[in-house]
Amino acid sequence: MQSIILASKSPRRQELLHHITDDFEVIVSDADEVLPEGISPEEAPVYLSRIKARAVADSHPDRIIIGADTVVILDGKVLGKPRDKNDAIRMLRTLSDRIHTVVTGCSIIKGDRVRSFGDSTRVEFYPLTDREIEDYIASGEPFDKAGAYGIQGKGSLLVKGIEGDFFNVMGLPVGKLHRELKAFLSTEDN
Repeated sequence: MQSIILASKSPRRQELLHHITDDFEVIVSDADEVLPEGISPEEAPVYLSRIKARAVADSHPDRIIIGADTVVILDGKVLGKPRDKNDAIRMLRTLSDRIHTVVTGCSIIKGDRVRSFGDSTRVEFYPLTDREIEDYIASGEPFDKAGAYGIQGKGSLLVKGIEGDFFNVMGLPVGKLHRELKAFLSTEDN
């Protein structure tokens, strides 16, 4: 497989990309992550993954660039990363005893070629007590994660079940990305 650039500073994405290949480097995108007016919550992460990858691809036209973005959607609204402790409390109370959707958008770019896709996973939370929320926030884990939780860490204690790709909730749908990357490379060889 050709050398890849991952346009993401996320340590979780870096860890997950190792499942596909060890031949990659990280160059963090400096893209301005402004969404166009009227874009749906489900389309937003695909759009953002594309602009992140494009920002890096412009400086590296002969390399394969992978960009990704993950959002948590509840009641048609995106829950981003919490601004502070109170925002994390609000998000976790909102997610308590509910089912939400996690969408990760991915884009693969080389030169003028672009392949983008999204993957969705449904996540159900247990009913959470104020004490459980406070204990989780005290772990420090929620503050750099969409929806104020990380399923791969202590946030797993909040999750009753999932429907879809576990790794998608972590920020990179490994199986689907692997297949999309192989398809991208096979069309390049023709």
